[in-house]
Amino acid sequence: MKHFDAIIIGAGQAGVPLAKNLALAGKKTAIVEKRLIGGTCINDGCTPTKAMVASAKAAYQAGNSEALGVKIGSVKVDLKKVKQRKDAIVKQFRTSSEKGIETTKGLKLFMGEAKFSGKKEITITLNDGGEEVITANWIFINTGAKTAIPDIEGLNETDFLTSTSILDLETVPEHLLVIGGNYIGLEFGQMFSRFGSKVTILEKSASILSREDKDVSAALTEILEDEKIEVITNAQVDKISSTKKDEITATVKSGKIKKNIKASHILVAVGRVPQTETLGLELSGVKTDEKGYIVVNHKLETNVKGIYALGDVKGGPAFTHIAYNDYTIVFRNLIEGTNYSTADRPIPYCMFTDPQLGRIGITEAEAKEKKLNYKVAVLPMSSVARGIETGETRGLMKAIVDVKSRKILGAAILASEGGEIMSVLQMAMEGGVTFDQIRYCVFAHPTYSESLNNLFMKIED
Repeated sequence: MKHFDAIIIGAGQAGVPLAKNLALAGKKTAIVEKRLIGGTCINDGCTPTKAMVASAKAAYQAGNSEALGVKIGSVKVDLKKVKQRKDAIVKQFRTSSEKGIETTKGLKLFMGEAKFSGKKEITITLNDGGEEVITANWIFINTGAKTAIPDIEGLNETDFLTSTSILDLETVPEHLLVIGGNYIGLEFGQMFSRFGSKVTILEKSASILSREDKDVSAALTEILEDEKIEVITNAQVDKISSTKKDEITATVKSGKIKKNIKASHILVAVGRVPQTETLGLELSGVKTDEKGYIVVNHKLETNVKGIYALGDVKGGPAFTHIAYNDYTIVFRNLIEGTNYSTADRPIPYCMFTDPQLGRIGITEAEAKEKKLNYKVAVLPMSSVARGIETGETRGLMKAIVDVKSRKILGAAILASEGGEIMSVLQMAMEGGVTFDQIRYCVFAHPTYSESLNNLFMKIED
């Protein structure tokens, strides 16, 4: 048995920097990873998907450039080359992460599956055979989440795709059926439509992006449908069957309508579940909620003193930047003696459809539910000078403001570079800048952010 000051289970976007910096701070540290260094973000999430989204956007722009006076002709997508480029970028990022671990003095990497065998004791089943038993005063769980598989009759008998396995395709699906109309499903749906697939998206709620305001959801639905993507809402998948090679049939109900949809491929994108079932948490005493997420306080500590959970495994917003911020909170609190908390931290995010959806703060629906004294500003991208000049007029800018304090409560930017525009508003929110100040602020012309002037001019005093 080997004793460490700290053990990190999972080499994701919280685990790797935490392990490195604990070791650099003089703590004898172990990090355990069963699969690939870098976690979901580098290997299966942000990095590969955004690389492929860039290829899909290039194909779309090339096919729609005639409106700008540029004639290209027929556009062909070589998915094998798209995959090769994506794989090279993933390898670059992962190699950098691996090198960071290998070159950090005082940090020991174990490749294998970790399981609690005591309160603060971990048994590792090594990938190359054998076992290691290690203990530590501090244990940090960063095991992330995996694709949730819905209970649909016949689904497990089909060779369905997940957000991980779809990244390995080298030929464009003839007809991709996407089960799930939220961030993952929409990004992949639009991407493969632009690669040349016929795409149908099924969403069980009354609208896609069910957590967003209805006008934002409606605007994106219109954009997708204009790209010939079929969006079916209030959809219940009763059964899936394979009738013959390369043909899958889904029996779908939507309201009173019931129909069979034939497809060549199915992507399951209904959400994610925490990777806690094999951790042996019952031997550690660490509590989970009814969905299996580890319960933590605002300092990210579990009910067992000295055991922490970071990233997606603890529930809440499942974003890479939140996992990274989790690391900064526990590291500074434990090593630098600070008193940081997850309470009231900003939760920005960006969905990389085209146009992007950048989001920060509360929605209009949430402001209404909380009975706040608020006003709403909406500006269609067709009224944004930069959008008109570049041919990017789809979408809208929307902000919710507090009438009394004049501060910004939230924003949804469905626009080209929507994430960057949203970040401008986030900085304003962080600094307490009022919408009046932005309304009359001098921005460089012609930029997208300059139209924040026009957005807030929509608010009548």
